[in-house]
Amino acid sequence: MENGILKIGDKAPEFSLLNQHKVEVNLKALMGNKILLSFHPLAWTKICEIQMRTLEAKNEELKALQTIALGISVDSQACKKEWAKSMNIEKTDLLADFWPHGEVARKYDIFIEKLGISGRANFIIDEEGNIIFIKIYELSEVPDIEEIIRFLMNYK
Repeated sequence: MENGILKIGDKAPEFSLLNQHKVEVNLKALMGNKILLSFHPLAWTKICEIQMRTLEAKNEELKALQTIALGISVDSQACKKEWAKSMNIEKTDLLADFWPHGEVARKYDIFIEKLGISGRANFIIDEEGNIIFIKIYELSEVPDIEEIIRFLMNYK
């Protein structure tokens, strides 16, 4: 980390968060796989819904690339549970960065203090826990999952 900003090659900050099923998801326990952390500002919003539905739709392709996708926002676990149910998301973990509020988003330098939400961003972490991809998006922008898949196909 340089001046508080994460960069490619840095170790990914560790975290443990509850998913929509109240199961703890720990980054360290997922090592040995590539991890896509897909931060989104808030559940129940149109662009965030598209972003999470895309992760679910591309789950098998990501799995074939030895990649686990995780959706993360500052919403509560109960909120994530109902939102996932409303979207029929069954294979993708939606993580609640609720308390301490936005702690993981802060660790990844994308918490927007004045709004109390995370920014929209994708981070890819390699099998050893190193950040290999970072892209920050405008809040109004839907991340391009095909860009992520192309990156993963061409990585190493």
